[in-house]
Amino acid sequence: MNAGPASMSFEVEIKFRTNSHLELIRRLAEMGARAEPQVAHEDVYLSHPSRDFAQTNEAFRIRRIGTENRITYKGPRLSGPTKSREEIEVPFAEGEPSFEQLFRLFNHLGFRKVAAVRKTRQPYHLEYQGLPIEVVLDTAEGLGEFAEVEAFAAKEANLPAAQAAVIDLARELGLTDVEPRSYLRMHLDAEAARQ
Repeated sequence: MNAGPASMSFEVEIKFRTNSHLELIRRLAEMGARAEPQVAHEDVYLSHPSRDFAQTNEAFRIRRIGTENRITYKGPRLSGPTKSREEIEVPFAEGEPSFEQLFRLFNHLGFRKVAAVRKTRQPYHLEYQGLPIEVVLDTAEGLGEFAEVEAFAAKEANLPAAQAAVIDLARELGLTDVEPRSYLRMHLDAEAARQ
């Protein structure tokens, strides 16, 4: 969910494995969810030169959504019934040359590519329990099909309401197979299993 041109907020989400998106699409349509165009995502995750993000439970990536580019930092997970963490996302110039140039800049500063995760994403938006919610249907390359139910809380005090809305909507959509790992962790686990 894009929280604005350059934003900081708390991301509240739960990811689920799905066998097929067809039933979810039907249920979302019945609830009046607005479908957005399907987009291709590429996330290049970077390691910090002097800090182990796997140990600190943080993530840093450069994301390409079609021609759009964004830098995203995700802070350590907060306690609670959902995956909730601070997220800071900043857009930068569009296009492949800008993406490659920023990657080179980070590389010169000591950041290294950990992995690239590619997926197609079909976003749906609706208001639920008075909050804007995004449900995304993802097909992640080499990993399978997933659904994420996500809300943003502008400040920590708003987390309980956002968490409750995400949990209740997921239940109403019939989502039950929680996938607690990030796409990066799933990608790294799959790479390790292949070796």
